[in-house]
This record gives sequence, C-alpha cells and structure tokens, in this order.
Amino acid sequence: MNLRTIMIFPTFENIEIINSIRDKYDPLANLVRPHITIVFPFESDMSNEEVTDILNKRLMGIVPFDIELKDLGKYTDASGNYLSLYLTKGADVIKRIHDTLYGNEFKSYDIGVEYVPHITVGKLPTKEEMEAAYEEIRDIDEVFSTKVRKISVEMIGENEESIIIIEKELE
Repeated sequence: MNLRTIMIFPTFENIEIINSIRDKYDPLANLVRPHITIVFPFESDMSNEEVTDILNKRLMGIVPFDIELKDLGKYTDASGNYLSLYLTKGADVIKRIHDTLYGNEFKSYDIGVEYVPHITVGKLPTKEEMEAAYEEIRDIDEVFSTKVRKISVEMIGENEESIIIIEKELE
C-alpha cells in the first residue's frame, strides 16, 4: 500500500517569500513544495489508474480557477503548532473539490475535521516558538495569486519526500 495525498501545488511570482518562511519554520520545506492539501494522507490499495479515474469523474466541470492567499494565521491542534497562509479567493472551489472527494470515494478517510484550505508555512515544536515565529512574520503584507490549472496526487516516500504520481489538468 502507498501513502498518498491529493494537493494543489500553486506557483506564484513571489513564491520566494513563502519559501523563505518555510525554510525557517517548516521541517518539510525541503521535502515538499508549498501546497494546498485537498485529501490528507491516506493509505489505500487503489491503483493509480483508479485514483486517476476518480479524479476524472469528480473534477469534471471544474475549470482552471484563480486563487489568492494573503492572511497569515496560527493554530494548534493534536498534531502540532502551525503557521498558515489562508485563501482570500478561491477557497470555495477548493472546498467544493475537497467535499466532493470526501463525500464519495474518500469517505472512509474523512476524520471529521472542519476543512479550511491553506498553505502551511511552519510547524513549530512548542506554542511559545509558534507565537515567536508568528510575531516575526505577521506583518508580511504580500498577496500571492495564481490560476490553479491542475490537481496533483503525490506519494509520500520513505523519508517523507513528495513524489508526484498523477497530475490532472483542469479543463
């Protein structure tokens, strides 16, 4: 079985700002590009062809769409202390894709947490470190915008590296 996830890997003209924050605060920065997770890591014996067929079916009618991220935020949950960049445009489309996939073939992987599309820019070991990091980056006032043209499926490698195995172009 493979551990896979479904994501958007947006490209921004000013992505170096996101990368510099992630290099400092995200332990996965060197393993996976900045991304918006749609389906969180799942282990399944579905073939890549089956996953491709699901994406072809469930993404039918989803055309390339604009996204914009601007709002930096922080949160703590059971798995850690996070810094995130939130969408100010396009979240509704991403949430609809997420809900469609989890409402159908990926229903058994839904852990019942409210989904808020975002890019994680940091994961800190303690709340205090998260607060300090947030204070350092909170005044960044950049807007990150692009058009989403494809949805990707990655396999998570043995060392948590990202291996893209499927790319579904939106039409």
